[in-house]
Amino acid sequence: MIVKRNVRACVSLLLACAACEKSVPLAADALRPTVVTQIVLNDSDDPAIWVDTLDPARSLILGTDKGDTTGGVYVFDLDGRIDTVRTRRPMLRPNNVDIVTGFMLGGVRVDLAVAAERGSLSLRVFRLPDMTPVDGGGIKVFEGDSTRAPMGIALYTRSADSAVFAIVGGKGGPAEGYLWQYRLRDVGDGTVRGEKVRAFGTFSGKKEIEAMAVDHALGFVYYSDETVGLRKYHADPDHPDAAKELALFGTTGFVQDHEGIGIYPTSDTTGYLLVSDQQGRRLQVFAREGKSGAPHTHEIIATIPVSAEETDGLDVTAKALGPKFPEGVLVMMSTDKTFHVYDWREVRKRLAK
Repeated sequence: MIVKRNVRACVSLLLACAACEKSVPLAADALRPTVVTQIVLNDSDDPAIWVDTLDPARSLILGTDKGDTTGGVYVFDLDGRIDTVRTRRPMLRPNNVDIVTGFMLGGVRVDLAVAAERGSLSLRVFRLPDMTPVDGGGIKVFEGDSTRAPMGIALYTRSADSAVFAIVGGKGGPAEGYLWQYRLRDVGDGTVRGEKVRAFGTFSGKKEIEAMAVDHALGFVYYSDETVGLRKYHADPDHPDAAKELALFGTTGFVQDHEGIGIYPTSDTTGYLLVSDQQGRRLQVFAREGKSGAPHTHEIIATIPVSAEETDGLDVTAKALGPKFPEGVLVMMSTDKTFHVYDWREVRKRLAK
């Protein structure tokens, strides 16, 4: 018994040492958060920002906790406090979450949060800001193939007709057609259903595809092919070049995993693509507009160390969220079960250097 206990102690020590080696020390010049949220129960993963257009200071931060049976989509106020009334748990390993505004449901425009729930092989849809479920128990994805349990989720509103689509990445997938895209529709009974419209996207086979983001104004979707780079496609499934990869960039300069992606616009066509360099404990920043004459050529323009640890997911908004955040916020997941909220003005200072 003593030998067994000693062996277990040694194994625990080795695992702890490995974790320590994996963690990058906090850089002296790291970006510091204005707010750190209260902790979730199991394992924080991906945030999304809902902007209250009537009172921006009352906007919300959603964040997933990917516990297998006790996970959930947490709701925080801008001071980082958990809203226990609107938080939805327990859920079965919710991974990523995204938000869409102006979806027509029952003849009324509403905002929706959509989370990929790996444990039920489905998308879960909630009406904002009350977080009322409107999915009839869930929208099944990947035809029930458990090897493709949903992880990444990005929502896209097509400007031509306001059609809303969910782009979903799974836990593993083929070299071509890794991402499945579903059109979300009001079925007339107060719930939302999904209809598959295409499979697209190249995958290296190196790790997985989880993080993705849609540039609604320009009509592009970006996704992280982990350890390889960032890939770019048209988000409209009916675009003549919908199947064509427009760019593969960020192939160098990352420690290991390419992760969370966010888009901060500075005009209709310019701005920043923010990508989490997960094991590097930093942001890699690219020009949203690409280069002059080469809009799909995205080169690193800044590297910013952050206090958040091992960031999987992030989100960002350029909309003012009251006097505390007049230029918006950047939210990053941290492995200490929290989400870090950064004042965009502090990010902008780093970009100006």
